[in-house]
Amino acid sequence: MEFSGRFSSEFRQRASVAALFVVLAMVGLTLRFAQLQVWQHEDHAARADENRMALLPIQAPRGQILDRYGTVLARNDAGFSLEIEPFQVTNLNATIEHISGTIGLRPSEINRFRRASAEARRFESIPLKTRLTDEEVARLVTRVADLPGVNIQQRSIRSYPFEASSSHLLGHIGRVSRFDRERLEEAGISNDYLGVTHIGKLGIEKSYEPVLKGQPGFQKIEVTASGRLVRELGLKAPEPGKNLLLAIDFGLQTRIEEAYKGRRGALVAMVPQTGEILAFVSQPNFDPNAFVDGVDPELWSELNNSPDVPLLNRALRGIYPPGSTYKPFMAIAALTSGARKPGDTIQDPGYFMLGNHRFRDSRPEGHGRVDLKKSIVVSSDTYYYKLAIDMGVDNIFRHIAPFGFGRTTGIDMEGETAGILPSSDWKMKRFGKEWLTGETPSIGIGQGYNAFTILQLARATAALANGGKLVKPRLVKAIEDPRSGNVIEMPPEIEADLNIPEDWLSLVRDAMVEVNLSGTGARVMAGTPYKVAGKTGTSQIFSIKQNETYVASRVAERLRDHSLYVAFAPADNPKVALAVIVENGGFGAAAAAPIARQVMDFLLVERTKEGRALP
Repeated sequence: MEFSGRFSSEFRQRASVAALFVVLAMVGLTLRFAQLQVWQHEDHAARADENRMALLPIQAPRGQILDRYGTVLARNDAGFSLEIEPFQVTNLNATIEHISGTIGLRPSEINRFRRASAEARRFESIPLKTRLTDEEVARLVTRVADLPGVNIQQRSIRSYPFEASSSHLLGHIGRVSRFDRERLEEAGISNDYLGVTHIGKLGIEKSYEPVLKGQPGFQKIEVTASGRLVRELGLKAPEPGKNLLLAIDFGLQTRIEEAYKGRRGALVAMVPQTGEILAFVSQPNFDPNAFVDGVDPELWSELNNSPDVPLLNRALRGIYPPGSTYKPFMAIAALTSGARKPGDTIQDPGYFMLGNHRFRDSRPEGHGRVDLKKSIVVSSDTYYYKLAIDMGVDNIFRHIAPFGFGRTTGIDMEGETAGILPSSDWKMKRFGKEWLTGETPSIGIGQGYNAFTILQLARATAALANGGKLVKPRLVKAIEDPRSGNVIEMPPEIEADLNIPEDWLSLVRDAMVEVNLSGTGARVMAGTPYKVAGKTGTSQIFSIKQNETYVASRVAERLRDHSLYVAFAPADNPKVALAVIVENGGFGAAAAAPIARQVMDFLLVERTKEGRALP
């Protein structure tokens, strides 16, 4: 009985403790419930509302790019894209393998997807295959429904309908990369790209990105905790990007590209008075469509390793010695510096001696008595060797620099190269060495350290044509609002008036006209119904020894001389000024001048017959 009583007492004690614990737990739960439902109700209700709201970005249609006559060069095509949201996929490799079995994916497409996934944000949808065919869409529709995170999306796909034509001019867009996001954050405009998947990467597409991009819209929706759509709560429509109307004549562009016949080089043609660029050609080129959703690694390797360097924008970034096309500018420099008067002459024996070094003329027997005008017409190297020594490199720099050589032109495209207009200060900064007198003669004939872009050469030629005005080149003629149709014209910009006396300009122009009547350009320009002012040029890739003779057929093709030509026409009322180079093309009249002739015939004859004459 004693044991039974003791057991009953302990049981009642333990039951009381348990009951007390349950009561305390219930009190605690009640207090917590009251805290959540009463004191913190508004806070948690607000959070619940936020959890039920989602903002879905709506891409803005990108602005189109058109030439001066309305030909569409970059547009937005409706299409279908197979996309994957990696964060929703359990076994990504198995999913990709399953899809590949359905439509057959190339290894390059899979590699491109993996590279894009590595840079993507947490909830971003990544394209696995873009521009699906109707047959591929039909095969996929019934098979992706059971694959989490796999979707067929209808997308607006940037398209370049003429493929490789004008690719260096247009550039391309591409998916927003980690580097792009960092750059946007540094610029303080990352919020403008929320939900934006593509951005301008090169050319006009990059340079006019803020204009072309537009403003994305947003759809405000209510969803369940599992992500199911309940209803739409609001909509902000996207604002489409503005269209760019280029000054470019696309018909001229294609004519020039065909004229190159697979050779390397660049050509820039512009309206001398306004700076409007009519042609902006770099050869060879590439297909920008391949870059929109990430370039194929094999193609990327091929483009990067090609000896032709197709990704180099030669018109904007290629720098070359100007050769004898430099002589008209040297003639003006001689007059403005006082180093020469128009009637001053020298005897040209076919060479110039500086100490024991013989600087040879392209004509071994020489040109006889030569004045300033004749020096341009017959392209006397001897005249300019001596002129360069008489002026000195720093005096040459002082009087040539106003033409814009050795600095960027300010064209409305990013990535321009400044080139090199040498001086003694430049050499000291670049190499830490003094300028040598023996380096000066070659400067006078456009060789040595001289290295300019074809764009710079075209602008300087335009200054000779328009009375000495240095105009800013521009590719975009106007910007159009696609909704209102309003068009804003881009006004011409004159950087400087060089204040060259008219009689000096006339002397140089007349000499350049004579070049194409009796000089080096006569054969190519024979029979033109307009008068051409031009100058051929040949620039060396390497120097030959004094006792050697240059023979192109004995030199490797990529070491042969470059062929150059500058011109404006009609000479008495210039409508176009241009500069052209054919790399390793040899004598200026052999390769570059014939392409220039096609440009002028097209603009001044064919377009006039069509009723599209330049104003």
